Amino acid sequence: MTIWRSAAAFALGAASVAGFAPFHLYALPILALAFLFLLWEWSPSARAAAWLGFVFGMGFFLVGTSWIYISLHTFGGMPAALTAVATFLFCCVVALYPALAGGLSRLVAARIGQRGGGVDRAARPGDSGAAIRLLLVMPMFWTIGELLRGHLLTGFPWLGLGYSQVPESPLAGYAALLGSYGVTWLSAICAGALALLVTQWPRAGARAAWLPLAVIVAIAGAGAALRSVTWTTPSGAPISVALLQGNVAQERKFNPEVLPAIFDQYRTMVERADAKLIILPETAFPIFLHQLEPEYLVALADHAAAKGGDIVFGIALADIGAGTYYNTVVSVGISPPQAYRKRHLVPFGEYLPLRWMFAWVLEVLHMPMADFDSGPRNPLPLAVAGQHLAVSICYEDAFGADMREQLPAATALVNVSNDAWFGESLAAEQHWQIAQMRALESGRMMLRANNTGITGIIGIDGRTIGRLAPFTADMLTGELQGRAGSTPYVRWGEWGLIIALGCVGLLIMLGIKMSPRLRVSSHRPG
Repeated sequence: MTIWRSAAAFALGAASVAGFAPFHLYALPILALAFLFLLWEWSPSARAAAWLGFVFGMGFFLVGTSWIYISLHTFGGMPAALTAVATFLFCCVVALYPALAGGLSRLVAARIGQRGGGVDRAARPGDSGAAIRLLLVMPMFWTIGELLRGHLLTGFPWLGLGYSQVPESPLAGYAALLGSYGVTWLSAICAGALALLVTQWPRAGARAAWLPLAVIVAIAGAGAALRSVTWTTPSGAPISVALLQGNVAQERKFNPEVLPAIFDQYRTMVERADAKLIILPETAFPIFLHQLEPEYLVALADHAAAKGGDIVFGIALADIGAGTYYNTVVSVGISPPQAYRKRHLVPFGEYLPLRWMFAWVLEVLHMPMADFDSGPRNPLPLAVAGQHLAVSICYEDAFGADMREQLPAATALVNVSNDAWFGESLAAEQHWQIAQMRALESGRMMLRANNTGITGIIGIDGRTIGRLAPFTADMLTGELQGRAGSTPYVRWGEWGLIIALGCVGLLIMLGIKMSPRLRVSSHRPG
């Protein structure tokens, strides 16, 4: 039975990936989590539940983040065997968070009228503790696990459950209220309600269905209603924008012989752009800013000024005196030159943590500019083209709390990326879905310029306005309507969710105190 349960947990985790972009089967992760909750409910011990959570996580991350192998081996030059080991160990680490959620859920469940050991002992119709376990305990610990995953060790919030609900699920309506982690929590409650329905229906039939069905209908209905709420207001007149996608192959990008062709390509694209705001991708020019020919920079600035606007592009910026360098976005044009320095760096990809321990990694990997310095906290938005842009570089937009630092002053969001590192994997579509969540949370449009794709424009409702086909050199034109005001999430961040989880914790403690009575009621004769 243990082997079959482990296999089932692994399969559930792997199948959950289809709930995210590009497949968008958003009900599937909730359904898979419901069955994982059942496995936890039927587990004989906290250790068994933790193991099932770990196996679920391994299936989920091995499939969902398989692009890590592509990044390290295909483009990073790491030997195949070492890359496989590194990818596997990474998945083991992030799988510890669902393991923690399972172990803690089962420990608390043991105090709330349920001793485990199998299907026959779990969630009897008279066992009122089942509702506490499946609707409160397990969703709470699942959410706490995702919060920890998104913050500890610099954080890895990629593929959080909440992202699967963007943009079409009614639960996406909660993004502006509670953020992505709040959507995760409410999705997990729906999963718990489904699990409760499965456990009680065989014994009690339709009379046991009212509570879980009411929970699902209430959460989905309120989420759908919230989708019709517009939290922000237009600010100023719309402006024209042009987003450039150079499609420079990663294996060629840092080749000195290719640099002239890159400069010519982007200059030609810029000269074709008839827009007030022109945005180029991350490290569009794969050199340092001080190495860029002054005449070339002046030509870009003159073109932007002639249009009454600005150009924003990615390039590395060196502080030679301090011996530091940054992954940067700079602006030229009619506005004063400005720069945003990336501050949330990718471990081992953009900087080396614990250098005394991992210095050998830089010799194994062949990644140019792989040891950046982190930019300052609380950066100001870039004031360009009559807008105030909250800028993020690549992976940074996975961190909603970081994006909040530039809000509500910013009128729009901008992300510049280079997802060429991940080839034709799931990563680019997953990254696009993350950007859709940021638009929903902030009530602002998101502009994305990505080297190989996906370049596009996202509306305040999280839906796609326009996007370019990946792996094509092209330009997307459109309009940007700036927004003013704050969504509840922009105003309060994760505090709304934290308070809600605190209230749930108090209810669980109350349930533990009542657990002797729950056990008596669950074994009444007749």
